[in-house]
Amino acid sequence: MSAKIAVIYYSATGNVHQLAKAVAEGAEKAGAEVRLRRVAELAPDSAIDANPAWREHVEATKDVEVATLDDLVWADAYAFGSPTRYGNIASQLKQFIDTTGGIWQQGVMANKPATGFASAHNANGGNESTILALYNTFHHWGSIIVSPGYTNPVVYPAGGNPYGTAHPGGAGAPSEDTLAAARYQGERLTDITTRLLTGRPA
Repeated sequence: MSAKIAVIYYSATGNVHQLAKAVAEGAEKAGAEVRLRRVAELAPDSAIDANPAWREHVEATKDVEVATLDDLVWADAYAFGSPTRYGNIASQLKQFIDTTGGIWQQGVMANKPATGFASAHNANGGNESTILALYNTFHHWGSIIVSPGYTNPVVYPAGGNPYGTAHPGGAGAPSEDTLAAARYQGERLTDITTRLLTGRPA
């Protein structure tokens, strides 16, 4: 039985997009069926056009499907990613999460594994608090949080964040060490999800 993983993210200039792709790659490598989805952009064109990197990323990812509630219903597990906004998740991702009330009441997300990843400008610019903010939502959903912890040495070269893969965007694009940690996070999410689906012991 293949686990179905939804990787849902918001990215303005591309760093979280790169992390999301790596998480998806790791999940696929572990045998999962994956949906990679971006949430809808809410910012006005005037704001996007003021940052050439933002406009470039919007144009480059037009073909990435936009997340819908059906993706949450379909999936056995979730990986959510966001840039940091004052130590919290971006409004674009929050808006999507805020539309889940109906399926939350139906218990759709309950008992499903979930994990998070983030990118802030600085190493201490709110990455951990952003991931923990995502995990607050998972608690309310009744999901099972699957953090990477320190379960694999690959976590350490990427900054050693036990909550989820995090990238300091001011340093440029994610390094291969960071992408490797993100792939592992996707693999781990798939492994835990598969164990729950099949009853396979640890």
